[in-house]
Amino acid sequence: MQSLQSYKIMDEKELKKRIADIRARYKNRLLILAHCYQQDEIVECADFVGDSYALAMQASKNRDAELIVFCGVKFMAEAAAILAGNNRKVFMPDLDAGCPLADCADIDQVEAAWNTLKKLDISKDVVPITYMNSSAELKAFCGKNGGIVCTSSNAKAAMNWSLSQKQKLFFFPDENLGRNTARAGNINVSDIVLWDPLKNHGGCGEKDLANARVILWKGFCHVHTFFTVDHIKSAREKYPECLIAVHPECNEDVVMLSDANGSTSFLKKYVEDAPSGKTIIIGTEINMAHRLGKENPDKNVLPLARSLCPNMFKTSISDLCYVLDNFPVDNEISVPQYIADDA
Repeated sequence: MQSLQSYKIMDEKELKKRIADIRARYKNRLLILAHCYQQDEIVECADFVGDSYALAMQASKNRDAELIVFCGVKFMAEAAAILAGNNRKVFMPDLDAGCPLADCADIDQVEAAWNTLKKLDISKDVVPITYMNSSAELKAFCGKNGGIVCTSSNAKAAMNWSLSQKQKLFFFPDENLGRNTARAGNINVSDIVLWDPLKNHGGCGEKDLANARVILWKGFCHVHTFFTVDHIKSAREKYPECLIAVHPECNEDVVMLSDANGSTSFLKKYVEDAPSGKTIIIGTEINMAHRLGKENPDKNVLPLARSLCPNMFKTSISDLCYVLDNFPVDNEISVPQYIADDA
């Protein structure tokens, strides 16, 4: 087996040739998945490009694929491994590609919070919801406790379902997605409390928890909280006729000042459906924003600001080629069966 370092010094043309040869050799036994936030050199090598849920579903549907290489961050590869099942292997080119948002809700902190709600005799009235952008352990926790996993596309439906089942919901790990979704569902601000895992009782009073309909976990995506109201105002001053669409992981004030908000899949379709010649400002990760411009040359697609996901950026074409050439055990992603069953 060649060392990873030997791939780091290969030129891009050689790496691409090797990857093409490997794909031709394995055919449908190999599946390469790339998230929308990956660099262009990775996207060009992928069989499918999409958001985390869409890619996990591809891992589930493509039953001929014995080997799946996921170019994204860890929670995404875990989801693909869960849906792929036991007889197929999932690999990540760079194991250091984590997700700070997912890390905001450590399973020990979540279980401690749930135990607090139990002691207050509140947990029995609560449905836990975790966003797709979370660890397999947190997804399993929600499964074990009668909860649900949602995406940014169906978060509103997940909240509606939860509140039809019980009096309250506990939303992990993204405060902004939870808050923006609750507002879109006409839930009063007075019915929402924020749980800070670093504070006693989450920084919430017992009465506040008893009266709340929605408990939001204090977590955030630094890629999307980078965008500000000033960015929106500046864009509108420069392009008065523009449309602005942002991801719902953005701060609430940014979302409220935009023309539309939605998942990465929504943003892609929003640009595609816009009239030719229109200026569209996109508030999401810079690689995706730039790619939308390339894919829609009849429109003026611009980023709201330059916000790069450094963890997505960690995956290089050298890393991808190394994994495809060797399928090293160290790069394999597996989820214990007892966690996968509940997740």
